[in-house]
Amino acid sequence: MLTASQIDRWLQEDIGHHDVTNDVAGETVGRLVAKEQGVAGGIDAAAAVFDHLDVAAEPRVDDGERVDAGDVVLETKGSARGTLRAERVAVNLAGHASGVATKTREAVDRAAEVDDDVRIAGTRKTTPGLRGVEKRAIAAGGGDTHRLDLSHMVMIKENHIAEMGLETAVETFRERASFATKIEVEAEAREQAVRAAEAGTDIVLLDNMTPDETEAAVDALDELGDAADVLTEASGGITVDDVADYAATGVDIISMGSLTHSASSLDFSFRTGE
Repeated sequence: MLTASQIDRWLQEDIGHHDVTNDVAGETVGRLVAKEQGVAGGIDAAAAVFDHLDVAAEPRVDDGERVDAGDVVLETKGSARGTLRAERVAVNLAGHASGVATKTREAVDRAAEVDDDVRIAGTRKTTPGLRGVEKRAIAAGGGDTHRLDLSHMVMIKENHIAEMGLETAVETFRERASFATKIEVEAEAREQAVRAAEAGTDIVLLDNMTPDETEAAVDALDELGDAADVLTEASGGITVDDVADYAATGVDIISMGSLTHSASSLDFSFRTGE
């Protein structure tokens, strides 16, 4: 959930110390209108910005709903001063989050054409201060949020392996973690993926592998049978254009930093007056 202090920081960044243009008297109404097709995201966050300045905001679509050019996604009513001050922050949030949701939905749809069971997941490659907004946008697009922060899962990466050794790292973190915490190991080659599974990890991350290499690693893990009851995740520079190729490899999850760090903003316009 958004906090008042978070919204305050966003508004202070935009309003600054001497806003003369928006010191307007009277009441007004406003409409946030989509200018292109996409998937709505961040609409509740945009509404919260208006509400914070005592401007009533009523979403007209839910996050995750498809929108067309010309659709009104949010209506406001309140002071002109508060409306004009909230406008840019609200539009930026809705545009960015909707861009993430739209890109996620495209990736989900492309994966589903090959395998309905493959999950599309985000990563921690999020914008500082906006992780909550971006993760909710991924969910709105039909994706999996993956871990929200470092406490949600143990991920043993190449640096941990270099410092501790793969098997020692799995054993050490298994002892430290809660029984409810899953452990994932990043593997850069098929042989390393097999070692991770044999060490008792819950998830094997097949990192920076081609689709062919990914499929070979999945097949090698399958050959272990019950001895390797693990989930497999493909990651590393995967784009929407690559999704179908990776979905065909047999992996359970495809994680994509591009959902957040490379999503284009959906174009919105905000208009006041009747």
